[in-house]
Amino acid sequence: MAYTTINKSTDYFNTVLYTGDNSSPRTITGVGFQPDMNWSKIRSESNDHWVSDAVRGANKIIRPNGTDDELVNASSGYLSSFNADGYVIAAGSSSNNNFNKSSGTMVSWNWKAGTTGSGNTTGSGTYKTYSYSVSTVGGFSIIKYIGNGTTGHTIPHHLGAVPQVVLVKCLDQTYNWNMYHQGTGNTHSLYLNTNSAKVDSDSFWNDTTPSSTVFTLGSDNATNQNDQNYIAYVFTEKTGYSKFGSYTGNGNADGTFIYTGFKPAFVMVKNASSARNWIMSDNKINPFNPHDDELYADLSNAEGNSERFDFLSNGFKNRSSSSANNKTGETIIYMAFAEAPLVGSNNVPCTAR
Repeated sequence: MAYTTINKSTDYFNTVLYTGDNSSPRTITGVGFQPDMNWSKIRSESNDHWVSDAVRGANKIIRPNGTDDELVNASSGYLSSFNADGYVIAAGSSSNNNFNKSSGTMVSWNWKAGTTGSGNTTGSGTYKTYSYSVSTVGGFSIIKYIGNGTTGHTIPHHLGAVPQVVLVKCLDQTYNWNMYHQGTGNTHSLYLNTNSAKVDSDSFWNDTTPSSTVFTLGSDNATNQNDQNYIAYVFTEKTGYSKFGSYTGNGNADGTFIYTGFKPAFVMVKNASSARNWIMSDNKINPFNPHDDELYADLSNAEGNSERFDFLSNGFKNRSSSSANNKTGETIIYMAFAEAPLVGSNNVPCTAR
């Protein structure tokens, strides 16, 4: 049985639902901690996803479903600050479509990092400055770094363990979001903002697996153009709290079961073998099995409806033969965060749903 040092998963990751009222400023509470990364989306209609973080500043947003460079104080809404139990939606927007549209149903996913610092990058080429926020307990760090254009440029991540996921976006140019995922390996990248299958090139990660101290870049402009600014979100697994892996689809509604060692609160999957959308599901939008409400990280679409997963006490099970999450013989990668561990550090089992 799984053992964890994080008995309360909501100290490090939490989903918040609310209804927009077009007021500004507006304080959103209920996160349970001061978030260092916020990913928000209106569920009830088509509009973009938005990500902000404490390293860049709450008022700076980037769009996961697009290639846009960073927006500062966006006219359609932005956050003005993070606080001890959530965040503040800024005043001054006429519609606040991004975060607080009147009568819109909203979701935000929030992660905690915390310890901050700065330094110089390492590896090949000219060293550049970087800044960071990290939680070694939660296995999450946010790194803002400057590219140097040289293959073998290495970026410290401060997790003290090997990451399974590295997600990078250029802040100054309209390049794709690039994801290293252990399920596709160091020779490939996935584009968060598209439905593309995995892409094979050594220019992304220099065909080098991240170490316990750094992740390595190739010469691709999307991750390492000289003197351009980048943000990286880096994750390493924590037993009973987070899991980042892959499975093979079986094309059956009685689908593959994926063991995580915890009851999931959030799952995102992507068929890495085919051109399929990124599927996002959580325990707040639909708290019952099967989980049939979902959003798509690469699309601005309103919330969709498909009975894809059961969330169980020790993992999740596919309940759909859809090619997006369960195509026969194809590799599906996932990211999962816990509602509760299967077994906590006090050896008390989590109850089944």
